[in-house]
Amino acid sequence: MTLDGPAERRDEGQQAAMANGNGMAPLPPRMSGMPSGAALHSDQRLRLHPNTEHEPQDYTDVRGEYAPAVYSALELHLPPSLLEADRDDKLQFMQNILSRYWPRGERNKVQRHKEYRQKILHLYKPLHEELYSMHASAFFLPTFLEAVRTNTKESIASIMAEPIPGVFSFPMLQPKFCDMLFEEVDNFESWVHAMKFKIMRPNTMNKYGAVLDDFGLETMLNDFMEKFITPISKVFYPEVGGGTLDSHHAFVVEYGKDRDVELGFHVDDSEVTLNVCLGKQFSGGQLYFRGVRCENHVNSEAQQEEIYDYPHVPGWAVLHRGRHRHGARPTSSGLRMNLLLWCRSSVFREMKKYQTDFSNWCGECQREKTERQTQSVKATKLAFLRGVGGAMI
Repeated sequence: MTLDGPAERRDEGQQAAMANGNGMAPLPPRMSGMPSGAALHSDQRLRLHPNTEHEPQDYTDVRGEYAPAVYSALELHLPPSLLEADRDDKLQFMQNILSRYWPRGERNKVQRHKEYRQKILHLYKPLHEELYSMHASAFFLPTFLEAVRTNTKESIASIMAEPIPGVFSFPMLQPKFCDMLFEEVDNFESWVHAMKFKIMRPNTMNKYGAVLDDFGLETMLNDFMEKFITPISKVFYPEVGGGTLDSHHAFVVEYGKDRDVELGFHVDDSEVTLNVCLGKQFSGGQLYFRGVRCENHVNSEAQQEEIYDYPHVPGWAVLHRGRHRHGARPTSSGLRMNLLLWCRSSVFREMKKYQTDFSNWCGECQREKTERQTQSVKATKLAFLRGVGGAMI
């Protein structure tokens, strides 16, 4: 791929990041040892559309990597033959599906992270308690709240700009919320340093920043995703599971002097990504976008119409597909902190395994399909003309 700026010159490490995503890894093999009830259904696929007439069982007692709501949502997509099975069989079937999305060798790391998080939650004293539960009117701008609560495509589109297809920008957060979250992260990082803990960084590419779920914000951010991102992504990203988001990875990243300066060219480990600038004073740091790609075309050439640079504005959000290739140009002065919410759909990830055509969202697949159709039409016309010419002889 030919790219046009110094931030886009990639070495081998950046190419590897592009191939596997920002923290992505290959799916692990199918888990063995499932109970016989689940094994009977192990070769069956999830339903693409939820069975809205089915009442899912209660999973509030289940502890693990996923919230109980994930299992309740996923149950609506189970194959019909499994809907009336025992709860344990359904749970095992769903856990086997979800387990495929953990990279190889990550189980021990996940357990260590869980212990690390539990220790922090036990010891850390929040600076701004009001951040830890959803207060929509205090967090969001009135225009954003009204658009989402009206919950129509027209109301949501009315507050958004779409500078290139699939990338939406809009004013979202109250300045006070941005300031409080900025201060909370700074307080947490100071506390971690004083306690001599090793802070867990957000992903494989950022050396600075923090995972917000680690110090108690998980419940609030789950509400954030379910109530304020899913209604939007359901409208604008249905082809990548925008209506079935059921888990998230939330973090902040920091750019500036003595921080990360830029971010290499990559894709996110998400179906839908929300990126909101929290501030403060800075220059540079634009996001550059270069087209949406499936795994087969992740390193393909960007077309002119796919090239776009997005300038960050405090309080403003940019929403895009996780597979939309992007990076961040150098932050030349000041300090910039951004809130990132990687939104994921286990249903989409399961269904994607059975797909071979991604032309409904991959730009290169779309071009290849259009080219095939064009060639087919040309061949049909040529055959017709030859047939007419032969009949006239």
